[in-house]
Amino acid sequence: MLTLLTKERGVISAYARGAKKPRGTLRVPTELLSYSCFVLFSNKERYSVDRADLEGVFMGVRGDVCKLSLASYLCELTAETAPRGESAGEYLRLLLNSLYMLDRDKRACAFIKPLYELRLLTMAGYMPNLVACRGCGCFESELIYFLPLTGELACGECIADAPPDQPRMRLSAGVLAAMRHILYAPFERLFAFTLPQEQLVYLGEVTQYYVQVQLDKRFPTLDFYLTIKD
Repeated sequence: MLTLLTKERGVISAYARGAKKPRGTLRVPTELLSYSCFVLFSNKERYSVDRADLEGVFMGVRGDVCKLSLASYLCELTAETAPRGESAGEYLRLLLNSLYMLDRDKRACAFIKPLYELRLLTMAGYMPNLVACRGCGCFESELIYFLPLTGELACGECIADAPPDQPRMRLSAGVLAAMRHILYAPFERLFAFTLPQEQLVYLGEVTQYYVQVQLDKRFPTLDFYLTIKD
């Protein structure tokens, strides 16, 4: 049973008979992280694979355990949030570009992970409001906090109005600018920002916590990636 992310119909499940045979024609096109063209038969909303032709494979990702574990997490997160039975072209584009960046060493794992998490949740309807402080409406402040439960910002003065038991994460100017870029930049410029390594690591902690809070779910592939990364 395969989980496929498709441009026209989002996430679908399809049965591929003989895909595990060593010499079967479906073995390579149906391997993990294979980008393939599938011919499917539909019967009572169930799909089966008739033919599959390999378009590309991310060997640079497969050959690195850290990249592979991150890619597996990105796939699991996408399968959880991408639409089913609807167009998912932007989801497929985001995943393919992220895998390409990892495959060609154009961006590191620590860069791809928070970018993917925040952009994916934005597309899935969990877009935070990072325009201004929720209280006074200021765009910038010496102290600025992110509230993961509501997806809002609060400045140093307005944070006092937030419930005391509500989690808050202090953001530096650089991390906030990066988060705004990930949310609002056109796709052509999505990967075009830089951040010091220490702030990049913290950005990953912020987006990771936001994913867990909003989806109320832990991902085994993420736990494995964090173990490998450390």
